[in-house]
Amino acid sequence: MQAKYISYKETGSFSKLVLDYINDEKQLKSFYSYRPDMEGLAKAIEHRHFPGNRATLVQVLQDQYQHLQPNKSVTKNIELLALDNTFTVTTGHQLNLFTGPLYFIYKIVTTINLAIELKMAHPDKNFVPVYWMATEDHDFDEINHVSVDEKNISWIQQTNGATGRLSTKTVAAAVMAYKGYLGISKNGKRIAKLVEQAYLQHDNLADATRFLVNNLFEKYGLVIVNADNAQLKKQFANIITEDIIQHNSAKNIESSSKNLEDLGYKTQVNGRDINFFYLIDNLRERLIFENGKYAVNHTDISFTETELKEEIESHPERFSPNVVMRPMYQEVILPNIAYIGGGAEVAYWMQLKANFDFYKVDFPVLLLRNSALLIDKRSAQNLYHLGFSLEDIFLPVEELKNIWVKRNTTALLSLADETRAINSIFDQIKLNAYKIEKTLSVSTDTAKQRTNHLLANLEKKLFRAEKRKHETALLQIDNVKKRLFPNGALQERTLNIAPMYVNYGEDFLSSCIENFEPLGGDFTVLLP
Repeated sequence: MQAKYISYKETGSFSKLVLDYINDEKQLKSFYSYRPDMEGLAKAIEHRHFPGNRATLVQVLQDQYQHLQPNKSVTKNIELLALDNTFTVTTGHQLNLFTGPLYFIYKIVTTINLAIELKMAHPDKNFVPVYWMATEDHDFDEINHVSVDEKNISWIQQTNGATGRLSTKTVAAAVMAYKGYLGISKNGKRIAKLVEQAYLQHDNLADATRFLVNNLFEKYGLVIVNADNAQLKKQFANIITEDIIQHNSAKNIESSSKNLEDLGYKTQVNGRDINFFYLIDNLRERLIFENGKYAVNHTDISFTETELKEEIESHPERFSPNVVMRPMYQEVILPNIAYIGGGAEVAYWMQLKANFDFYKVDFPVLLLRNSALLIDKRSAQNLYHLGFSLEDIFLPVEELKNIWVKRNTTALLSLADETRAINSIFDQIKLNAYKIEKTLSVSTDTAKQRTNHLLANLEKKLFRAEKRKHETALLQIDNVKKRLFPNGALQERTLNIAPMYVNYGEDFLSSCIENFEPLGGDFTVLLP
């Protein structure tokens, strides 16, 4: 595949905060640690103080991979984590059914590529790409469906617990529907087999997701972490206790959020007084403080302060961080120097910097994941024949149609010259009217505005009439936009990997690895 790069701003799909961060706007500097470039990453490596237990991390990962039989690249990377000169580059994501939207794949590719680039820049050190599975998240409705061929495939299941612990016994119907789309081509059969092995031969969603993602990316040494683990949580226990009792994160994040909002940016997350859930079996509910006790919302479970401390000491795995505290948990147990996230993630991480500083936990370099649009041959040919460049496809559909009509008509569709001439006449009328009686100038302005409005409406009617003469071309524009921007959104936010893998197989993933530039700062357009 070939790649072309365009600025994120040209896509019209990214927030002001993200664009300002990429462009190094000074007003954001206090909300992150180091710049997302090689110089900033070098500083992060130099100053990284990792308090976690490397031996425990390695042992937990080896246990989690015990039945997976990882290849040599993954095995070696896990072993390297025991060394003080090894660092991680991490991305995190929910356990979306069949990997969910394409941007999940792009997150991992960006993570792998950054680890490769860092190794080239710092050959005396090791860099391990990590996918942090959001196994403790309980919002099943966000992850239980996938879009393929403009159809939604859903996994019907009732749950209130951590999705990573969710049994896969009821997923068979969704697997069969997904396989039906994949078809009988060589590529389709391969990914269908992987999906079947992942979801029908593993007992829970965490293990199923690990199997599938590992098979897609193990040759690149990707290490997959499930942090829903007592040994890992034990290293975070002191912060859990302090934050629940003192509400530090709530105060720190509220202050940062206000500062961002004062600068004109939208905030992504809202902290609570207590930013932890209580997690057991099929239950994950918020901890709240009421009537002098720490209660588990919607249950009869409660603790005095002494009982709470004892519970955290004995069972740290029962205390699950929410979106506000999860990033800190990650940085406590991983020797991490960079976090790869989407625009919304980069934005909400900036709300957290003050809290990291408070707890004296190093804040990683934030990098915007690579985004991409794959333009199939048919769509590329249509764009070429219509006279558009690749960049033009990001324009709104009506704007594309207007451009095409203006380029391909001999009729006079603009009344700009006529409007200027009429306005000149009205200006002269106004001058004459003012000489007769001052109040008549107001009436002249009203007549001028009414006439301009009529001319503007007439111009629109001329355009609509001309458009009807070019129905075929305008329909092509509609179809191209729908193919490349399903549901009016970026392709990566809707489509699953399925059609890409069926059509291009391993070449799709290898092309992403080859063409994505994690430090490039541009949007990637891929052409077969």
